[in-house]
Amino acid sequence: MPEPRAGRSGPRPGRLVPEPRTERNRADDDAAPQARSGRPPAEPPLAAPLTAPVPPARPVVQRASVRGQILDALRTALVSGELTPGEVYSAPALGDRFGVSATPVREAMQQLALEGAVEVVPNRGFRVVERGVRELAELAEVRALIEVPVMLRLARTVPAERWAELRPLAEATVRAASTGCRATYAESDRAFHRAVLALSGNEQLVQIAEDLHRRAQWPLVGPPASRGRAELVADAAEHTALLDALIAGDVDVVRVLVGEHFAGAS
Repeated sequence: MPEPRAGRSGPRPGRLVPEPRTERNRADDDAAPQARSGRPPAEPPLAAPLTAPVPPARPVVQRASVRGQILDALRTALVSGELTPGEVYSAPALGDRFGVSATPVREAMQQLALEGAVEVVPNRGFRVVERGVRELAELAEVRALIEVPVMLRLARTVPAERWAELRPLAEATVRAASTGCRATYAESDRAFHRAVLALSGNEQLVQIAEDLHRRAQWPLVGPPASRGRAELVADAAEHTALLDALIAGDVDVVRVLVGEHFAGAS
């Protein structure tokens, strides 16, 4: 008996039935000519940036830098005796003197008040603190209690080559002393002591010691208002002698020199 023929609704044997047309099929068909021609497909256009490029910011003059410059200038005026102990100075008057507004001067004076250099006088300005010989001696004693033990410990532990690196600072104090300018010498003096104590690695120690050192450099009230050139030269010579002893590792000499140095410190 012969097999029945397949209905027209079904596929004939041996013939492929094409897949239904879809979006993916059409995309493949579109890409086929490019693949056959060897040309790379066209890249889609880049999207436009969502925001316009930000222009570089204009340089801004920081008021803190002005305040810092005024603070340094006021500290120099204090050390040199240009700001007289006991006198009252107004921020506007000092601003005119430095060519700035009263605001950075007032801010700098507030910092000096925190350091104990001046006192606030309501509605008038700032009075330069009057210091006597007793206060100077007390400051020297406190500095010795802090710095001498540290220097003796460093003399036993720091190698000679590290001490030799401080030679330029010691020589700078000698040159500053030769000018006879108290303010110039004060800066180089603090720089030398700061570098010595920095070898301890204790930043708090360095900060406290420098604050005491700065206060010890303010002039006394009444004569003598400041140290003379000969005294500055002698003080600077102690720096070089101390450095020589530290390089040599002679702790006994270091002990004597630092004792003498703080006994005459100011």
